[in-house]
Amino acid sequence: MVKALAGGYDVTSVEFLTKGIALRASEVGRRRKSRVRTNTEISNREKRKHMAKFRVVTPKGASFTVAGGGYGYEKEALDPIGAEIIEAPANEAEFIEAARTADAIYAKGIPISKKIIDSLQNCKVITLGTVGVDSVDIKAATARGIPVTNVPDTFIEEVADHAMMLLLAGFRRLVEQDKMVRQGRWTEGRPALLKIPRLMGQTLGFISFGRVARAVAKRAAPFGLRMLAYDPFISETLIYDHGALPATLSEVLSQSDFVSMHAPARPEVHRMLGESHFRQMKPTATFINTGRGATVNEEALIKALQEGWIAHAALDVLETEPPSHNNPMLSMENVTLTAHVASASARFDEARKRRVGYELSLVLSGMWPVSCVNPSVLQNTQLRRWQPVSMERGPNS
Repeated sequence: MVKALAGGYDVTSVEFLTKGIALRASEVGRRRKSRVRTNTEISNREKRKHMAKFRVVTPKGASFTVAGGGYGYEKEALDPIGAEIIEAPANEAEFIEAARTADAIYAKGIPISKKIIDSLQNCKVITLGTVGVDSVDIKAATARGIPVTNVPDTFIEEVADHAMMLLLAGFRRLVEQDKMVRQGRWTEGRPALLKIPRLMGQTLGFISFGRVARAVAKRAAPFGLRMLAYDPFISETLIYDHGALPATLSEVLSQSDFVSMHAPARPEVHRMLGESHFRQMKPTATFINTGRGATVNEEALIKALQEGWIAHAALDVLETEPPSHNNPMLSMENVTLTAHVASASARFDEARKRRVGYELSLVLSGMWPVSCVNPSVLQNTQLRRWQPVSMERGPNS
């Protein structure tokens, strides 16, 4: 082989080295492309691995508490089964588009109407984080065979405490007495209460005798109150078991010194109490409502208070919430008001949200929910029964 010298270097050696460098560069490129392909395949596998198995759609930003609080409590039960919560616009038209193929609906913030329900193609359950179910068209859901769940036993104790507080505060005119002290009318307090009878021996009447009413009865018994209860859907023996006497609606209204309203917000009890009912009550009676404002004709209640058919009203709920600034009850001395807060406590958010997650996870895992307000649909689903079924299931259980 002829070797040429150029600038003191062996040309053949230079060519050899150049070819070697090129080969190594080519090999590095192939390895780099291989790593890219491998990383992409791993990434795709991870995406498939973490892709949600179920989609739970809920109105965006709707909550009883601070908006944007997250779904950590619900996800405790949903993450293990591969379910994700997706927020959708809180208006009917856009919500329909987002929820059309959803596996479940987490109902809050907007009414879940017949139009929404009829648009659902894959929905296995509609879940509420409340006791009341009036925001969901139960009839439409039942017609579609979709179970609807609520949380009927999560904050019973809080509402019962609040009802008892309203009874005592209204009876002893707590707000009025507080104002007298603050306004320097100290001597007026005692004369005002000298017109009020002793609490022991008075009669407390319940309209609807579900879980909350029964818990109130338990609290009222030690005060020495006689108790009556009207509820055509509850057995008389159950009413007796909780220390009350079964009665007709007229008997409850005419005999009670306190009438405590607990009927759920259902179409059949909309404005259940009107003028004719308040006229049956004692002029010394107190009306208490911790159920739903829509069960009472508010104009009739205002008239009853203004004209002295009844003495006092203690209300946590109103027909329109919040009330308009010109609602007469806002300026009436014989009305005690709270802002639909009876269920609120430190455990409220945690308890109800965990229950929502649990109900969703049960149904999405193919099992019956715990609290179904339309249980007749369960037997026609593919869901598996795993617990005894109480005959008291439903929105007033």
